[in-house]
Amino acid sequence: MERTLCIIKPDAVRKNVVGEIVAMITEKGFNILGMKMMRLSSADAGEFYAIHKERPFYGDLVEFMTSGKVVVIALEKENAVADYRTLIGATDPAEAEEGTIRKRFASSKGENAAHGSDSVENGRNEVAFFFAERELIG
Repeated sequence: MERTLCIIKPDAVRKNVVGEIVAMITEKGFNILGMKMMRLSSADAGEFYAIHKERPFYGDLVEFMTSGKVVVIALEKENAVADYRTLIGATDPAEAEEGTIRKRFASSKGENAAHGSDSVENGRNEVAFFFAERELIG
């Protein structure tokens, strides 16, 4: 079983589509191990997205991710990382497949509704960033 992290980003929380996104996730067979709503601090967002620190969009990304509440969800299933990335769709909603989270709920490449881990290793690390093991229910 693989773990992956979903972050329902501030734009989707503001649009009040958290329930619809969670329904899409569970309909695809993901097991929710943990879920919480929070507001990221600049320090936490900066640390979480540190891999992008040298990229030109880093500052805007940190600012966006701290602009409102987010919902972080630890997910588990066979092939979780690839299956969840398929479900969220391309980063740019204009390029995302019909029926994906980003096609349905994102408004731009920068405000793209959801985050998903990009590798099995990052899935484990990202879940651990937001959840202590004792918080996860298998």
